[in-house]
Amino acid sequence: MAHFEPPIHWNDHEDVAIALYEKFGDDFSEAKIYRIRFTELLDWVLELPNFEGTREQANEGHLEQIQAKWVYEWRDNQK
Repeated sequence: MAHFEPPIHWNDHEDVAIALYEKFGDDFSEAKIYRIRFTELLDWVLELPNFEGTREQANEGHLEQIQAKWVYEWRDNQK
């Protein structure tokens, strides 16, 4: 039985952040995460396998939240 991943949308900031952390692991430190350009972050989010939002639905608020949650996720995994 395949593991079903529910779809992720723009307002699922934490789920998006976890997916990004799982994809990139420790390639990005806290400082590097905060330096990622939003255009790049947007592309990475849209490439996530179960992400169902569109480029048009994205806004700066979503991207800021995702970036902050990604940092928290990274920190949690440094313990």
